[in-house]
Amino acid sequence: MKKQTVESVVYVIDDDASVRDSLKSLFGSVGLHVELFESADDFLQIQHPDVACCLVLDVRLPGLSGLEFQSELGMTGTDLPIIFMTGHGDIPMTVQAMKAGAVEFLTKPCRDQELLDAVRLAIERDRARRKDEKNMTVLKSQFASLTARENEILGFVTSGLLNKQIAAELGISVVTVKMHRGNIMRKMRARSLADLVRMADLLGVSRAKPTAP
Repeated sequence: MKKQTVESVVYVIDDDASVRDSLKSLFGSVGLHVELFESADDFLQIQHPDVACCLVLDVRLPGLSGLEFQSELGMTGTDLPIIFMTGHGDIPMTVQAMKAGAVEFLTKPCRDQELLDAVRLAIERDRARRKDEKNMTVLKSQFASLTARENEILGFVTSGLLNKQIAAELGISVVTVKMHRGNIMRKMRARSLADLVRMADLLGVSRAKPTAP
């Protein structure tokens, strides 16, 4: 039997078994894959699939509280969209959670549709983030393929210098600059100069300052 591919996951951490079961039924009713945990420590023991996901998290938990767990995830650089649910929330708690990047802070009992909307938003955000990270990895790989000279010329090109100006700066021929420039466009898979400039900005490439008169 072929193993089913999971496209996204909703993680639920709540110490109340009846709440976990209720949420599993709710999310499952709209086709979402759900994984349940009683505590943050239980969640950390499991290796999770590399797919778009979000975390529905109770504030009051055994061991690490929900807010402490959010802080710990932030310190480790784990970018996991979090939706808080609590029956004991207050304004300072809500502000703390939202400032730390929570997608939503809901008070129990919350409306099913409100929770489902928050989960869908969180998963879409995570999916977009993962796509951006994948694109950046590809971009860095393309940039790493440039030679030292191509890297140098890239800085001048993105500064807006013409081929003859770059040639004067580097003491090389215009034909050579054109060759390197063509290689840069090909290796970076840039469709236009504007596309190349956007890539360079994403990579943090410094724009070279001309010195020749």
